[in-house]
Amino acid sequence: MTDLITKPSRRSFLALTGSAALAACARAPEVDPDDPVTRYGFAPIEGYGPLVDGEYSLPPVPPQYLEWPNRRQLVFYEGERPAQTIEIDPYAKFLYYVLGDGTAWRYPIAVGRAGLALRGQTVIRQKKEWPGWQPTANMLRSQPEVYGPFARGVPGGLASPLGARALYLYRGGRDSYFRIHGTNDMKSIGNSGSAGCIRLFNHDIIDLYERVSIPTEVNIRTEADSLRLLGPTMSPRGVELPPTIVSPESIYGATEVGAEDPGV
Repeated sequence: MTDLITKPSRRSFLALTGSAALAACARAPEVDPDDPVTRYGFAPIEGYGPLVDGEYSLPPVPPQYLEWPNRRQLVFYEGERPAQTIEIDPYAKFLYYVLGDGTAWRYPIAVGRAGLALRGQTVIRQKKEWPGWQPTANMLRSQPEVYGPFARGVPGGLASPLGARALYLYRGGRDSYFRIHGTNDMKSIGNSGSAGCIRLFNHDIIDLYERVSIPTEVNIRTEADSLRLLGPTMSPRGVELPPTIVSPESIYGATEVGAEDPGV
C-alpha cells in the first residue's frame, strides 16, 4: 500500500469490544481544488493518526485496516442522491456524503445485522458526541449471551460501542433505533458483523459529524443498485465476523472518564 494519490474512476470500497478504544475530534478539512489529496484521493494515513478530543485521546488506526479501499476518499459519485444527503451501500460497505459537484466523500463502513435490516429512506434528526449506549429489548432477547451483561447500558466515553459520535436515524418523526456511529472494533470496517448498525472508524465518524446538519436525508442503496453502480468486483464486499464477547468489568472499568454522560 502506498500513499500515492490516484484519480478514481466511476467504478472505483458493532461488535462490542472491551478494550478502552480512545477517541478524538478533528474538524472536517476544507476542500482545496488544487490539492489532490483533498480533491481526488485518499485522506493520508496521517489523517488516521493520534488525535485529541477534550479529555479523550485517539490512537492511530493500524495501517493493516487502512488498505484500499478502507480509507476516507473524495470520489466521483455514481449515485443519484442530491447534495448534502447521505447514501449508504450496505453491500459494498460504503457511506457517501454527497456534494453538489458530482463528487462525494466516501467512507468505509461495517454493517451489523441490524444495519442489514435498514431499508429505504430515513432522516438524521439528532446527533451526539460521545454517546452512551444500551441494548434494545430485541437485542437482549435474540442474543442474551452477548448483550445480557450490558442490559443496564454503557455510559458515553472510551468504551461505548457507539464510539466518538453517533447520528440518529428517524422515520416519520419517530426514532428508528438505527444509528450511524463510531466503533472501537477497527477490524470490522469493510465487513459485516452480528452486532451493531452502520459503523465507521472513529476518525471518520468525527469527520462526517462535522459535515452533517439537522435534518439530513439518508438513503439505503438496494443490492441491485449496488451491483449495478459498483460492479461485482466491489459488491458485495467483506466477510461476516462473529461477535466479540467481553466482560462487563472491562467495559465499565474503562468508562470512568465520561461516566457522567447519561447514555442513550
